[in-house]
Amino acid sequence: MAKASSNGVFELSVKQEEPTLVPPAEDTEKGLYFLSNLDQNIAVIVRTIYCFKSDAKGNERAAEIIKDALSKVLVHYYPLAGRLTISSEGKLIVDCTGEGAVFVEAEANCAVEEIGDITKPDPVTLGKLVYDIPGARNILETPPLVAQVTKFKCGGFVLGLCMNHCIFDGLGAMEFVNSWGETARGLPLKVPPFLDRSILRARNPPKIEFPHHEFAEIEDVSNTMKLYEEEMLYRSFCFDPEKLDQLKMIAMEDGILPKCTTFEALSAFVWRARSKALGMKPEQQTKLLFAVDGRSRFQPPIPTGYCGNGIVLTNSLCSAGELLENPLSFAVGLVQEAVKMVTDSFMRSAIDYFEITRARPSLAATLLVTTWSRLSFHTTDFGWGAHFVRAGGLAGEGSDSVLISWKRKEKHKCASGFASFSYEGV
Repeated sequence: MAKASSNGVFELSVKQEEPTLVPPAEDTEKGLYFLSNLDQNIAVIVRTIYCFKSDAKGNERAAEIIKDALSKVLVHYYPLAGRLTISSEGKLIVDCTGEGAVFVEAEANCAVEEIGDITKPDPVTLGKLVYDIPGARNILETPPLVAQVTKFKCGGFVLGLCMNHCIFDGLGAMEFVNSWGETARGLPLKVPPFLDRSILRARNPPKIEFPHHEFAEIEDVSNTMKLYEEEMLYRSFCFDPEKLDQLKMIAMEDGILPKCTTFEALSAFVWRARSKALGMKPEQQTKLLFAVDGRSRFQPPIPTGYCGNGIVLTNSLCSAGELLENPLSFAVGLVQEAVKMVTDSFMRSAIDYFEITRARPSLAATLLVTTWSRLSFHTTDFGWGAHFVRAGGLAGEGSDSVLISWKRKEKHKCASGFASFSYEGV
């Protein structure tokens, strides 16, 4: 049984074995592997966990099977077996050394059900199910992929992953993990990776064609950063279909908007709520930052299986006074305009902007929203059936980040609060 802490709260205990390196099962290409400017923009650690349990199959060989499949799938995804370094241009690049991903076996002191609802962010529990490299001072000292398989007494197990966002965006990570599962089941890859990221190189000469407020620094006239000196709380808020429909009706009730999506309504609602909760002054500029998948928006479209970052950050910007004094339709309209702004020209301009300035998106007075609701992680299967829950978060400190995910069984959207990332130490 799991033990309780002195205040009676559940406390997960996990015993980790010594980490090992898992190289590709075959010789792979060596040398430096190019990362695009879209990869450079989001060089942060993302931790995710996948829970599995089968009535017909125990967990005795889980680590062995997943480890063996990892070595085989790394033949296709060989940059994950390398290490991040800095290029002669001062950018992140992967040195394809082939030394391997880090793999850790672990055992927990309880049944997997006892850890509760892990879709609600709990950094303490998450930290025990995902291995952190001891003493790592920055992302260059953390391998691109770290995996931990934790076996539970009930026969279930959890796969915890620590990956750098500069290697994958959400879709790329989903395709990698699903390919890993297909390999574990002896199946060919449904979506072989497209590794050539040079298709998203900056133009020569670079050309900035749009104002890129996603990079703009905002003065914190409301002194909101002082709030982050206090201990952060992590909370999830679930919106059932009725609440989501009600939210969209409120956004359209004044007749200004003919339609809106769930993402647009929920993002605008959380943006307004956060600005009010932080007590922002009316004149405080505030920014909503979110990613749009650019794969189909590039001309020509990015090839299927592209495993780098195909997302582009866009933004909505206004004063807190405008945001709070106007109806919800105002904020939703700003979100819609930000989405429409993402064209091939805008994305190429953003790539070139980084080439010239080396600036990363500013997070001052900014809410970052990301969504996993359209990613089919629920299909991930290593031979124990599809996993029954997935959770994750961004590592770091600084501003706020909200993850919008889909609880498949309940058909709810969940908005989860995470501490957002910073770029320090890169």
